[in-house]
Amino acid sequence: MKPVKVFGIGLNKTGTKSLQSALRVLGFERHQSCRHDLLAAFRAGRLEEVFAVTDANESFEDWPYPLLFRELYARYTDRARYILTTRRTPATWLDSLKQHALRTPPDGHARILAYGHAYPHGLEREYLALYDRHITEVRAFFAHHGASHLLLEVCWETGDGWRELCPFLNEPIPAIPFPFENKGDTPIPPTSAPQTSNGSPRR
Repeated sequence: MKPVKVFGIGLNKTGTKSLQSALRVLGFERHQSCRHDLLAAFRAGRLEEVFAVTDANESFEDWPYPLLFRELYARYTDRARYILTTRRTPATWLDSLKQHALRTPPDGHARILAYGHAYPHGLEREYLALYDRHITEVRAFFAHHGASHLLLEVCWETGDGWRELCPFLNEPIPAIPFPFENKGDTPIPPTSAPQTSNGSPRR
């Protein structure tokens, strides 16, 4: 086990897969990504189920961890590091989220548990406010607890990579390029999503 745990606490579609790949390169082998069951457990207040997994592993990103940064800090404090991944702009994040939503079935994702809706289409203002609020609350929380040194904020789109991540985690910089994932995600035009007969976006 690594001496500290690493929690990715950025929302999905903020470069979480790149973070996962980077952590694996750095030797964080016991990694957990999106777990619908743990997101459901968190929403139901069964934190012991989540902590059983976080206690047993080294690094984490995607759901439910962005929603748990307060509880994770209370449990691990300086025995963990917290990484807030962001996108170049809130609109870039929302376009990526909308594009991803149309590629995944309504019954095979975590969006309802995470956001309360199956699709972000038609709710753009609400989602943009949620994105901004999450970043603001993460920054304020760690600042309030005098723990800003335990938080790293990165945006892979603006050039962040090994130079930011490795010193933060006290790891040597690898001799390979940073593993940017999902580079094919490109913004989609701001048009309405295709509709089914019941008003849900069509895949």
